[in-house]
Amino acid sequence: MRRRTLLRSCAFTGIALAFGRDGDAKEKAVASAEFKADVSAASLPIPIKGKRIRTAFVIGKDAVVIDFAGPWEVFHDVSVPGYYGSPFELYTVAESLAPVKVSGGLTITADYAFAKAPKPDLIVVPALVSTPGIIAWLKSASPESDVTMSVCGGALVLAEAGLLAGKSATTYHGALVHMAVENPNVSVKRGVRFVDDGKISTAAGLMSGIDLALHVVDRYFGRAVAERTAWDMEHLSSAWKDPSLNAVYAKRPRLTGEHPRCPVCEMGGEAWASEDLKKLPTEVYQGKKYYFCSEAHKASFDKAPDKYAED
Repeated sequence: MRRRTLLRSCAFTGIALAFGRDGDAKEKAVASAEFKADVSAASLPIPIKGKRIRTAFVIGKDAVVIDFAGPWEVFHDVSVPGYYGSPFELYTVAESLAPVKVSGGLTITADYAFAKAPKPDLIVVPALVSTPGIIAWLKSASPESDVTMSVCGGALVLAEAGLLAGKSATTYHGALVHMAVENPNVSVKRGVRFVDDGKISTAAGLMSGIDLALHVVDRYFGRAVAERTAWDMEHLSSAWKDPSLNAVYAKRPRLTGEHPRCPVCEMGGEAWASEDLKKLPTEVYQGKKYYFCSEAHKASFDKAPDKYAED
């Protein structure tokens, strides 16, 4: 029995036992989402019945697994009438078919090299090490897609490709200031789970990619289908419905104290307690001494110290 069928069979059996023969409003609402897509509320083009939404996941060196695996699971779990399985056709793309190591040492071989990849309707970009090949492919493929979405540091890759110019965007909370300084033509949003700017959408860090993916499902097939998908995944957060408050975000920690942090990426803190701080690049600004994890981040600070400096 297919995994999806088994899960739903077990789920509805459990509901029936819990609520009795007459059922419950919640059971009816969940069941209706299985069979009816609220396309009237959708803001993305609904594919012709039976035609799948080609969804390309960009893979590269050090790609963060949860950034692409979370949205992959969301799109895989979607169910709407007219499809046997998910309406999303999922595949990975990379510069070549050579195995690549992503976060945690996991090795992945992409389904397609950029040159032979199917034209995508939806693109997912995780945090990864960008390359000229990745940037070139995004510049070519993104304008023709329905949506290009990034997760975490993937927004920096989109910015590098020029896809965020004049748009609103967000990224991992530790990279917000860096993104704002390096990309003055981008309106960087803090304290949000994700930002939907039409054809370009950006999620904050890591798990927020799941919320943005559910939001994309909502845009294609309506709220009921997205809710059903979240329910199937046992995803309890409702942030995908209202991303205006990101509970993870808080005021930046103190940067100069006993255990300083790099003001660009916020690495350090207690993790630097055993380090020889004398070996780190430093800068004094407005009477305060700042430590940097690298010369590159010191150079970023020197471009706009007023934006990086401690409040």
